[in-house]
Amino acid sequence: MQPGQYDDASPWVRSLAYEKSSCADPKYVEHVRRQIVAAVCQANQARAASPSGVGRGIEDQVAFNRRQRMRNGLCYTHAGAGNPDILGYAGPADPEVGVLGSWNAAGKLQGCIVNFACHATTNPVSAGISANYIYYLEQTIRGTFGPQVIVLFFPGDSGDVTQVDNLNPFANPLGERWAQRVGGRVGAEAVKVLLSMEPGSLAPLAARSKLLQLKRRVPSPQRVRQCQELAKQDPKQVGATQWAFAKEIVLLDALLAKSPSAPVEVQALQVGPAVFLTSPGEMFCQYQLDQKAQSPFPMTFCVSVANDFLGYVPTAEAMGAHGGGYETRLTSCSNLEVGAGRRIVETALELARQMTPGRLPVPPKAAPFRQPWSYGNVPPELN
Repeated sequence: MQPGQYDDASPWVRSLAYEKSSCADPKYVEHVRRQIVAAVCQANQARAASPSGVGRGIEDQVAFNRRQRMRNGLCYTHAGAGNPDILGYAGPADPEVGVLGSWNAAGKLQGCIVNFACHATTNPVSAGISANYIYYLEQTIRGTFGPQVIVLFFPGDSGDVTQVDNLNPFANPLGERWAQRVGGRVGAEAVKVLLSMEPGSLAPLAARSKLLQLKRRVPSPQRVRQCQELAKQDPKQVGATQWAFAKEIVLLDALLAKSPSAPVEVQALQVGPAVFLTSPGEMFCQYQLDQKAQSPFPMTFCVSVANDFLGYVPTAEAMGAHGGGYETRLTSCSNLEVGAGRRIVETALELARQMTPGRLPVPPKAAPFRQPWSYGNVPPELN
């Protein structure tokens, strides 16, 4: 919830939005805005020639699709380990770890971008703010290259991907250990990619952007009336979950009166042979795999919840007769039309195709052959 988003609503709806929901702190929002401006200005002033490289690795032990196909024909989110009605995963995960690194003139790694598709929900602290597993990702990289390295994490399309494997028969680790495991393994893979990377010139640089207007899904008038009645009751009487989603329908109804469609910015940012394709929603992982398969770039990295937050963007299949799950529920933030994800994908690819991929830096070629190693050009000696 953003400050001022429901100022035009009734007093009751405003109380649901600002007092009964998670709402951004206006002072913190302003602090973030100022810090972004300061960071951009500082980076501009400190710009210098920096050999850079790009690559990718594989980490397939820490991220899993959290939706399962069930015997009843539907899909559940987190159906639970050991559930006998689970038939299998309802969607894919993407094990690719995308990395872009930049070195200074002395050959020291200055910073890197790491792109990976997995919710940051290992919850290493019981309360308060945490960097989650990304902290351990950063520590792993700095442990190899030094504390001066700036690590940026770009979350991939992981609307249906978390660290929880619902098909795993063993107990999950505690939050802190879980954060170490996910961040450490992803960070270690990023280190391997950086160590194998050939720094050079990543050119050209380019950017494209397009603003879409996507319709929101609309609850029926009957459902709105039912949810209004539920939201007026005590959550303890109707059940916390039922009350929370009833409140969300009330808020969505007020939002639709003001904004029946949502502005959705899609970007394509090129760095030589790599392109970053962005979306403001929590896209399902299948969309990321589709974009990588169809992109003209050898390195394609998808970035979710960029420039805004528009909730979950499920696939059309997930919204169909055999779909379902938490991500498909209608709320004040997750409400884009069923075809929204496909339009975002097509737009991102359209922008990417307007640019020409640069060359990937490669090491210098070996010297021409002269002679074999004198220690090794002999037959076996048996006596």
